Amino acid sequence: MQREERASEAALDALLSRVSDLKSTMGTLFMKLEHDHETVNWPTMLDNFALLSGQVNMLLKILKNDKTPNLRNLIVLPIRLCPDRDEELANLTEKRITVFNHEVVPDYLRTKPDPDVEQREQQIIQRANLIVPDAGQKQINSINKIVNQTLELVSSTREQWESEAGSRASATQTSSLSDTHHLISAVCLGKSPKSSPMKMSSGMPTAVQGGAPGNQMIGSNSGGGASGPPLGKGPSSIKTNIKSAASMHPYAR
Repeated sequence: MQREERASEAALDALLSRVSDLKSTMGTLFMKLEHDHETVNWPTMLDNFALLSGQVNMLLKILKNDKTPNLRNLIVLPIRLCPDRDEELANLTEKRITVFNHEVVPDYLRTKPDPDVEQREQQIIQRANLIVPDAGQKQINSINKIVNQTLELVSSTREQWESEAGSRASATQTSSLSDTHHLISAVCLGKSPKSSPMKMSSGMPTAVQGGAPGNQMIGSNSGGGASGPPLGKGPSSIKTNIKSAASMHPYAR
């Protein structure tokens, strides 16, 4: 008997420790949602939910352990009821229960649900028993089919997003960061961008050779009577078609 009591006490202590950790994590999460809901981000929420899931799994492992006694076989009986305030009970329950009297004992030590809840539960069980096994199996199969199709759609969409993200990351760069900075500096700060040196030609046409109307050559240089182009420069390839005013008159004969 003492061995079973010690095992029960050890199991209850382990459960209380895990429940306390779980309650602390949930309180921290609720505080974030209440006060930091504008700044909290999605990765932080995922981390908190992952922590909660791990703590719940640890609690379930303790309950399923072979060394943990079956708590359903244990009965809690009130030894003494008192209408006065109990400070120790208030500290243990974090001010949720301050007195242990005839009013709160039926609610906290009940082993069955309320009569209304029990009646509704029986109605649901009766409705479930009225379903034919073949019809119920068909409904289960249809629900499983819908769930599998939804899961495949989500998985394919996720793979497509990951492939698109990978292709964008491995794409060749089509822009220059330095040129972008130069353009931003020129537009916003008025800095002059670097310009390439321009080649200016020194030869300029000065006169048009006279003569009969017709095709004439422009490009005689002003450096004397030399007929050929200067040394180191190619001949000008610009030609023009100049006609006299008399030939341009529409009534001239």
